[in-house]
Amino acid sequence: MRGLGIATIAAIGAAAVVAAVSGLLPKHAGTPAPLRADDPPVAVFAGGDPQFLQAVFERVYGVITVVPGTSAADAAGSRVDAVEVSWDPGRVTYGALLDAYWRYTDPTDGGGQFSDRGLQFRPVVFFHDERQRAEAEASRTALAGSGRFKAPIVTEILPEEPFSPAGDPSQGLANGGPGAFQSYLVSSGRAGFMTKAWGPDALVDPDAPRAPSGAWHKPSAVELAKQLTALQFEVTQHDGTEPPFHNDYWDNHGAGIYVDVVSGEPLFSSTDKYDSNTGWPSFTRPLAPGNIVLKVDRSFGMERTEVRSRYAGSHLGHLFTDGPPPTGLRYCMDSAALRFVSVADMQREGYGRYLKLFPGSAGQ
Repeated sequence: MRGLGIATIAAIGAAAVVAAVSGLLPKHAGTPAPLRADDPPVAVFAGGDPQFLQAVFERVYGVITVVPGTSAADAAGSRVDAVEVSWDPGRVTYGALLDAYWRYTDPTDGGGQFSDRGLQFRPVVFFHDERQRAEAEASRTALAGSGRFKAPIVTEILPEEPFSPAGDPSQGLANGGPGAFQSYLVSSGRAGFMTKAWGPDALVDPDAPRAPSGAWHKPSAVELAKQLTALQFEVTQHDGTEPPFHNDYWDNHGAGIYVDVVSGEPLFSSTDKYDSNTGWPSFTRPLAPGNIVLKVDRSFGMERTEVRSRYAGSHLGHLFTDGPPPTGLRYCMDSAALRFVSVADMQREGYGRYLKLFPGSAGQ
């Protein structure tokens, strides 16, 4: 599979790839750059370790980029650790991002967040425009009136200030493996706080990738040999490539999702599929970013970004930066690494939570 090489990416999260190579976010200069009509909306959130917030927002379907860094928080220029988020308004709303932010932060702690102490870790919502300001303030007012917290809400809502990307987005929780996120929730003290404030189901993330029976897993080598065809085994286990235009899904127009042929973990949706004229199934974004792992591939004298599944470790294909809006990405996948689950079968096979992507479908 040919395409643009990515010279500086090593095993980083899908949203971070966009931030690093596709230039979708406004340029960071002395003042926040105005958005063009075709730009995705952006907002900045602060509330503890920015790599934790990166992991939170990357789990939200419809988010395009999450960039960790710092933002000025007052006239004196003091900095606060934060993330800059861009999203597709056709997939997720600003209100849904606020909901995720409130759930994973302590809005009553102005001196930091849990184990992250200091004013640079205090909670702040930076708004990009008047509409965001009004929605953020209304959301904060509703939270204060909910009775969830005995202490007053102290999260600040401030106009967006110059944002500076910082650190290596390939490090930390965003790509720390399936257990890193939950481990940090517990060790930082967030898990207990969230359960107390939001109830016993607070840690059950409706958008987190998980299997109906508990956890996605890779079958044994003996089971794989029985389960997969020779081509599927070659592609997923030996990093092979199937021929273009002669595979199952390059021209598939059915409504549904694509899952890992090995583990069943959900990977892509037909709502994000497009004809790339390459002969392989191509997508603008993953369905469940937490199930995607990116690695540098230097085979055949090229440097490309390989795409693998998180739990089974299956080779899926490659990621390129010549895709269409709004992400500018092309996830060029091998059909042999995928299994298509139609809308009619999604509920029965345990993928009913994704039926919301197909309003009015017979599967709902």
